[in-house]
Amino acid sequence: MTSPDVPPLRLNGREIGPHAIMAVVNRTPDSFFDRGATYGFDAALAAADRAVADGAEIVDIGGVKAGPGEDVGVAEELRRVVDLVAAVRERHPAAVISVDTWRAEVGDAVARAGADLLNDTWGGPDPRLAEVAAEHGIGLVCSHAGALPPRTRPHRIGYGDVVADVIAHITGLAERAAALGVRRDAILIDPAHDFGKNTRHSLEITRRLGELTGTGWPVLVAVSNKDFIGETLGRPVDGRGVGTMAVLGVSALLGARVFRVHDVRAARRALDRCGALGAGC
Repeated sequence: MTSPDVPPLRLNGREIGPHAIMAVVNRTPDSFFDRGATYGFDAALAAADRAVADGAEIVDIGGVKAGPGEDVGVAEELRRVVDLVAAVRERHPAAVISVDTWRAEVGDAVARAGADLLNDTWGGPDPRLAEVAAEHGIGLVCSHAGALPPRTRPHRIGYGDVVADVIAHITGLAERAAALGVRRDAILIDPAHDFGKNTRHSLEITRRLGELTGTGWPVLVAVSNKDFIGETLGRPVDGRGVGTMAVLGVSALLGARVFRVHDVRAARRALDRCGALGAGC
């Protein structure tokens, strides 16, 4: 049972947390981390199976690379994700299925296929996505991307106070979603490290994550192997695992509830040990 001072999070009919793992499964040929290893349907389904076996409570399915790349229209995104959602739902009825999309059309289709959560990593470019979540009675992730269009990178972006900007934006999105009818216990907020931010901004958000968890909304952190870790440590994408685990530990200490990762097994071990050590985790 969640303690009174910790906001509840309920998805797919059950309470989630306190340290829930969200596994990344990308049906994209150009993912920055796995370079298309799970693009094929069978490979993606096998990755979802492994993620659940390794301890992931949430499987986050994506059909469009986050960064710049080839154009992926609505029809192609639907082709990549809808059948996979349906297959994962059939094989893992107790798992929470999330879909990483900013498009309302995709959100509606995956909700009908069995998704429990829409992960809008681009901070609300399509306001209808929250309406879709409300209509289907599923959850929504509200993120901050510095008002950038999807799949673009910032150029000399600046904030007077990046954490204040993040909090104002994502709590505004969360309150709007609740007003539209999305259950308050099915809404998460995500500062979206590196989205519309440089390394300094992402590090500042990490240090001050307690201010986000203090809003009362459950916080998701998606930091796995990201550029701010690589730039800070001087490590390439395939050498950022230790840095990722360190940031996950700090985030857990500061109250994050959901952790989006590529290496489920390592993250599960790290967060379980964080919980065993106590110290607020």
